[in-house]
Order: sequence, then C-alpha cells, then structure tokens
Amino acid sequence: MSPIKPDSRISLGRRAFLQQGALVLGGLTAAPLGQLAAAADQKQRGAVRVGLVTDLHYADKPPGGSRHYRETLKKLDEAVTQFKKDEPDFVVFHGDLIDSGKSLEQEKQHLQTIVTAIDAIPYPRHFVLGNHCVDQLTKAEFLKGVGQKESYFSFDRGGYHFVVLDSCFKSDGTPYGRHNFKWTDANMPASELKWLKDDLQQTKLPTIVFVHQPLDLKDTDAHAVKNSSEVRKVLESAGNVAAVFQGHSHRNKYSEIGGIHYCTMVAMVEGSGPTNNGYSTLDVYADGSLMLNGFRKQQDYHWS
Repeated sequence: MSPIKPDSRISLGRRAFLQQGALVLGGLTAAPLGQLAAAADQKQRGAVRVGLVTDLHYADKPPGGSRHYRETLKKLDEAVTQFKKDEPDFVVFHGDLIDSGKSLEQEKQHLQTIVTAIDAIPYPRHFVLGNHCVDQLTKAEFLKGVGQKESYFSFDRGGYHFVVLDSCFKSDGTPYGRHNFKWTDANMPASELKWLKDDLQQTKLPTIVFVHQPLDLKDTDAHAVKNSSEVRKVLESAGNVAAVFQGHSHRNKYSEIGGIHYCTMVAMVEGSGPTNNGYSTLDVYADGSLMLNGFRKQQDYHWS
C-alpha cells in the first residue's frame, strides 16, 4: 500500500494509527504491522521522548474567530494528564503561549496564569518564543516569566542534540517587543545564524530543531521566516539535522527539504471543545527513526 500524504488524509489519532499499522505516515516508507505496532506502543519508548505543544494563545477574553482563548486551560490540562502517563524527558512549547491583553498588566497576568498551569508538568520545559509572546512584553520579561535564561540555545539528551531557535527579530535585527513589529517580518539575525552554524559544527550527534515560524516555506510567504532559505542552508550543510518542529501557521503540514523533515504542528487554541485540542509526544530512537504520536487534531508521523 502506498503511503498517504499527510495533507491529503484524515487526521488520525493513536488508536487509528495502530489499527492501520501497515501505514507509515508523513512521506515515508511502509513497514510490517508488528514493527509499527511495537514502535507505537507506549512501553517501547525511544532513547528520548519529548512532549510537544504549540500556539496555546491563552488569554482571558471571548473567542475570536476560530480561536477559543479561555479554553486553552482545559486543553492544556488534558495534555498534562497525557504527559504524566507518557513521561517525556522534557516538553517543548513552540511559541505563542499567550495572546494579546488589554494592557501590559493583563498580558503579564495571562503569562502568569498559563505558566501556573504548565507547572503541573513534572518534567523539564523549554520555551520557543512566538510573536504573540512578545506583543506587549519584552523578550526579557517573557523569559523571566517562564524561568528561562536564553531565547535560543542547545542541549544534549540520550545521544541526540536539540536546538531551540528564536526567529522573533525584525529584518533590521531588532528583537520583537512592545508592538514594535509586524508578525509578517520574522527573521533570524546574522549573530544567531553564526551561533547556529558553530553549534552544529561542534556536535557529531544527530540533531532536532525547535522553532516557531516555519522554515520550510518560501521566504516571501507571510508565515515564513524571511531568511528561511538561508537558515536551511546552514541546517543542510551541517549534515546532522534530522528534523525541524515548528508552529505559527496553526495547521498540520509536512515537507522534506534537503533530507530534513519539517513538521508544522496544529495549534492548541483552534476550535472549541476537547475534540479540537492538539499536542503530541515524539519518540526518538537509537536507530535514528522518529515517531510522532499525535493527539486529537495532531497528525501522526513515522520517519525511518
């Protein structure tokens, strides 16, 4: 059976994935039923397991279009419950943790409220900066609120290298903060690109990258990092980057460019009720394969 392209299929949860175990999803290869079922079994965890959430947009305000800001707290509570069962080594929040408040003080309260809810997760957390995180706050204020020192950094775990990037900079290199930017002007400055190139050259470990704005779109796309083609050259030339996980555009999307998997994840804030939630766990195996177990609206992927 030919693999089904992610953009052309119905969103499958873990139960459907196991029932259709002969499929390996996301632009990939077919594998025996028993092999996939074993990989998807929660007891067969990878060398590293990561919890992934993006675009929570929590705010104490009425819904705006398809975004249900207040419902994020209940959706996050479900994710926390699942993470406690799956026991990830760490959890990554891929940006837009909060949405705009009527004032700076209200926005600070939004951040405090969502961080208090996140604190129920008994595992290390890492935060990617999104444009809504610094609508009224400065980066320093946001980072202090989530208890994180840097907006971009890297670390090793279980034989893998992990990189958190910050593309919330204007085209002139000015960092986002306090209404000084347009969300369509997302960039990675030269200083961060140099850091990234040096960081990737200094590790021999296979690498996974976390970012908010997508890196697999054309530079002219409104949702893209405007110098994403330049960033991709750095990732591809390193030769050790396996996958990039990103948010921002609120929808499931997959692409492969230059041998690197790019996975855009569904936003938690979109839609009302628990069925419209979205989050996932990523298992990274010693043989280099990756298994993304999506919940609710988040799609599943298996890359061998």
